[in-house]
Amino acid sequence: MPRLLALLLLLSVSSAARAQAPALQATPDLNALAALSETESDLRLALERYGADRSALLRRYDVPLSPVRRLRMTTFYRDWLEALDNTAFAALNHEGQVDYVLLRNRLEFELEMLAQESDLVGAMAPLLPFARELEQLQEARRDRQPVEARATADQLHRIAGDVQAAEAALADMEPVKGVLAARAARHVRDLARLVRGWFGFHNGYDPLFTWWVPRPHERLQEALASYASAVESRFIGDLATGPVIGDPIGAEGLAAHLKHEMIPYSADELIAIAEAEFAWMEEALVEAAREMGYGDDWRAAQEAVKNLAVPPGEKPGVVLDLEQQSIDFIKARDWITLPPLAHEVWRMEMMSPERQRVAPFFLGGEVIQVSYPTDEMEHDEKLMSMRGNNPHFNRATVHHELIPGHHLQGFMTRRFNAHRSMFSTPFWGEGWALYWEMVLWDAGFPRGPEDRIGMLFWRMHRAARIIFSLSFHLERMTPQEAVDFLVGRVGHERANAEAEVRRSFAGNYSPLYQVGYMMGGMQFRALYREMVDSGAMTSREFHDAVMLGGRMPVEMVRARLTGQALTRNHETAWRFMD
Repeated sequence: MPRLLALLLLLSVSSAARAQAPALQATPDLNALAALSETESDLRLALERYGADRSALLRRYDVPLSPVRRLRMTTFYRDWLEALDNTAFAALNHEGQVDYVLLRNRLEFELEMLAQESDLVGAMAPLLPFARELEQLQEARRDRQPVEARATADQLHRIAGDVQAAEAALADMEPVKGVLAARAARHVRDLARLVRGWFGFHNGYDPLFTWWVPRPHERLQEALASYASAVESRFIGDLATGPVIGDPIGAEGLAAHLKHEMIPYSADELIAIAEAEFAWMEEALVEAAREMGYGDDWRAAQEAVKNLAVPPGEKPGVVLDLEQQSIDFIKARDWITLPPLAHEVWRMEMMSPERQRVAPFFLGGEVIQVSYPTDEMEHDEKLMSMRGNNPHFNRATVHHELIPGHHLQGFMTRRFNAHRSMFSTPFWGEGWALYWEMVLWDAGFPRGPEDRIGMLFWRMHRAARIIFSLSFHLERMTPQEAVDFLVGRVGHERANAEAEVRRSFAGNYSPLYQVGYMMGGMQFRALYREMVDSGAMTSREFHDAVMLGGRMPVEMVRARLTGQALTRNHETAWRFMD
């Protein structure tokens, strides 16, 4: 299989590359493709159907936190669980059994999330007495029901009054937790956007609607905006002083997410692992600091490294040089198949100042987004951006974002087992990219103490992410404390630390996303030792097989590579750190 994979990937070569390597074929070997298809999952078509149906339903039932959507999706997930129960598990090929376990795991998680959503809505209800009626406006539209203009104008006028009355009642309401208030305020703004979309569908197209409804709608929008701000002002308090108001999910929520990610460790166990990682990294930093002449003061050495930033305009050249260095380093050791087309098609863009406020470091994939100062930034912002993205820090970020990291992952998963993208997890996605930081470190990729300090900064950053994100979700650390932790423990520039915390808690990432980097990397490292150090696979065979399999929790990568016997009710049990 690895030889077949290498052949298929080497076929997509540009004309320029073929001129340099004429032995490579110019067109795909269809016999090889046919042989590869024989190893596909028996459930691939079923999973493609599931993904398409789920996406269609979520587009149709598009009212957030609505009981109608919750009921419809609950029915959908239960129907698929019933279909799995009626499937002859033992008759599936091993790849099909892997997909069966992955889908069951996902369905059970989705149902648990819906149950937690129901509890959340119930807790917010006293702050949202008018919400259900607003949700029903959009639901009626999706049900293709006609609108009676005069009655609708009366309804919106009345609801606006209800919102104003609810705002007046806030002064006498018993205090609620700041996090709950933040959730409620956010939902009010979501409802306001929903109503604007509903209004835009009718306004200007329906003459009577356009005559009756605009003024009541304008009043309603003003009332909703005022109410959301009033909730925040009345209840959020100290949370408003941090760089971001997060939404901790608590111990129960973390447990559900850990089960879904197939991580058989508690949050406290993961924090302890991260603290142990910190310990050896601090020793390695002291060693590098001594080589640089700073004695045991690794923070002073780190400051010196930060000040080695290149002038504005020279950063693209740094990225190009580091990308080629990592490619050459990996090729020389025959670690993984590197498709020429993947190297040919990646692109570079510079990140806007606005984006850098929430993403202060490089982002990647087929396009690597480079964070570096622009002329319109404030002076201190320019300096912090340069210092936080100096070439020695970049020694870990470029290959993380491009090859063999995120760009190679995306390139491969669009070509092999693409149906498993629905099982995407940061433990596979970010864990794989972090794993390569570990591999390159162990193999001597850093050229001197400055490079080691740069690469260790990122390793410490990933350990810190475990500690501050889990502590936040366990409600042991506030966002501001997380910022202070990153500045004091890791050595972040304060603006970069604030951007990192804002990015982590703004709601665009899963609660375990930041944990996935280091823990996923450790999973891949443990699996490498099991498969390669034992002699069961070569390095290249191992890495190619991971890429060929597609996105999934790393425990299921292990099941694929070991041929582990699976059951329809598989329970996670791989304690990869023991």
